[in-house]
Amino acid sequence: MTDSLPEDIADVLDLVLDQDEPTHIALRRQVPHLRMKSRCNCGCGTAYFELDTDAVEPAPTGPGTVVAADVQLVTETGECPGEVLVFAQDGYLSWLEVCSWSDNVEVNLAAARHWLQPPS
Repeated sequence: MTDSLPEDIADVLDLVLDQDEPTHIALRRQVPHLRMKSRCNCGCGTAYFELDTDAVEPAPTGPGTVVAADVQLVTETGECPGEVLVFAQDGYLSWLEVCSWSDNVEVNLAAARHWLQPPS
């Protein structure tokens, strides 16, 4: 079953897809058309998307699967416990992955969302 895109996923996509980079601009146009296909059960936040490719133009990423965005997560103390990766397949948003490199800091979508927010 496919569900609409949850707010936390939409927020992270908004934070990691650069508003000035042409490929990211094209991918950002796809976000309103994304639906949640599945989500990892471990709590990390990794999510797989479904997209009506007839409704949107592909981003200029080339053929195959590519990392369309890669943002390292930095805590308030300057530690880098993981990253967020956004994948595109043949120019269409495909999935978002939250990766952890730390045994000491819990890295999940909620933490990534917090660390990606611009300072107030």
